[in-house]
Amino acid sequence: MATTAEIQVASAKSYIAGKWADSRGSRRVERRNPADSNDVVGSITLATREDARQAIAAAQAAFPAWKRTSPITRGKLVMKVAQIMAARVNELAAMLTREEGKTLSESRGEILRSINVLEFIAGEARTLGGEVLPSELPKNFAYTLRVPLGVVSCITPWNFPVAIPVWKIAPALVGGNTVVFKPATTTAFTAMMVVSMFEEAGVPAGVLNMVVGAGSDVGDELVTNPAVRAISFTGSNEVGNGVYRGGANRGVRVQCEMGGKNPIIVLADADLDLAVASTVQGAFGSTGQRCTATSRAVVEESIADEFVRRVRDAAQKLKVGNGAEAGVMVGPIVDEKQFSTVLKYLEVGKQEGATVVCGGSKLTGGAYDRGLFVAPTIFDHVKPTMRVATEEIFGPVLSVIRVRNFDEAMQVANGVAYGLSSAIYTRDASRIFDFVDEIDTGIVHINSPTTGGEAHVPFGGMKATGVGQREQGTVALDFFTEIKAVYVDYTGTKREGNLY
Repeated sequence: MATTAEIQVASAKSYIAGKWADSRGSRRVERRNPADSNDVVGSITLATREDARQAIAAAQAAFPAWKRTSPITRGKLVMKVAQIMAARVNELAAMLTREEGKTLSESRGEILRSINVLEFIAGEARTLGGEVLPSELPKNFAYTLRVPLGVVSCITPWNFPVAIPVWKIAPALVGGNTVVFKPATTTAFTAMMVVSMFEEAGVPAGVLNMVVGAGSDVGDELVTNPAVRAISFTGSNEVGNGVYRGGANRGVRVQCEMGGKNPIIVLADADLDLAVASTVQGAFGSTGQRCTATSRAVVEESIADEFVRRVRDAAQKLKVGNGAEAGVMVGPIVDEKQFSTVLKYLEVGKQEGATVVCGGSKLTGGAYDRGLFVAPTIFDHVKPTMRVATEEIFGPVLSVIRVRNFDEAMQVANGVAYGLSSAIYTRDASRIFDFVDEIDTGIVHINSPTTGGEAHVPFGGMKATGVGQREQGTVALDFFTEIKAVYVDYTGTKREGNLY
């Protein structure tokens, strides 16, 4: 097992066929703490396509025995991972904060959510059955079974490097599949710690494998290799649509959770204190780097001035800095590429004519010069067609769109390509249920933030946000299993006729 000390020292490794090994590639990248460029987390030798093929071959070899393993035994392994993770919350949170940048409290929250997912999926192992159905024929017994798919690839992003891998890997394993896991290079060391917990729990060699490499090599192999029977992906629309096409070309299952541009509608009768607090939490928590972040506030004009003033005052009180430090509420942007993207959108918003209420620039001076920090930003008087209102920014940026009434608010809320999460703040019950009926998002919140979810509730979006079946909850195993229908004829006689 790779120890925490070994992981912290230095070089990210792949985990193939039950062994930690250096990649045979020559391309190396260095990972630095996004809050402090002087802090080198470690170096990563990117895995090659051949490394990915070896991992797939190991998963393929391990599949027959894992398929025959009782689902209850598979569930017990996942439960043991939950117990190990619970015992190591603090060290995992420290690595997550150091590598990804979110605050320690946010890191602990992500890990606790991951533990909940593991516990829930472990329990689902005991219900992994089919159903008994009546037959039209006498003395015939018809029933269904859930069976695994085979080798599955799990491709995950950097923004939730514990939770998202867990909610893919756990149901895949409980369903009887073997897994090749490709984490984001940005959070490779956090991924190593997660996999080491599965190793400590006793996952058999080859059942879970991990390769850290570029999407053009490792990612492409995990999509196109004929041994891979399903692909579960979370990331950008650009990459996700390519993954979907690649899987569709081979006729295998694909599950993609992609972008979001989540609205919070605030009507004139809303509890404004509650709406403001939730908007600030949703827009600036996790530095806005989550797919469910509140990126658009759609506000009735009659209360818009007061709403904006209160959100501005709250945003300006947020302490920005190194997430490992006490009192910090907003951490850094994860890396230089994303930092440049956010700064680009700040300029786009200004050029489009939106009003900068606060923020609007990177933070400089002192410790800020060693990190990738952006001031929490609010754009007001944003038009629904502006790029800052329609494109995913993935940073601490909120666009306020003023509307005349509920009907216009709904048009604006639904007027983007994405459909992940949404929220409404109102005391009007009829408006609440109209909103539930008409909003085009997979997750709907009433008087609560756009962020958040629970382990036993399905997660996913509509429109450009996602394709394939939902993740998490009672439907999590649907993607990772197939239905086999069984007919048992115990008449002992020749069947007459043909029902089909």
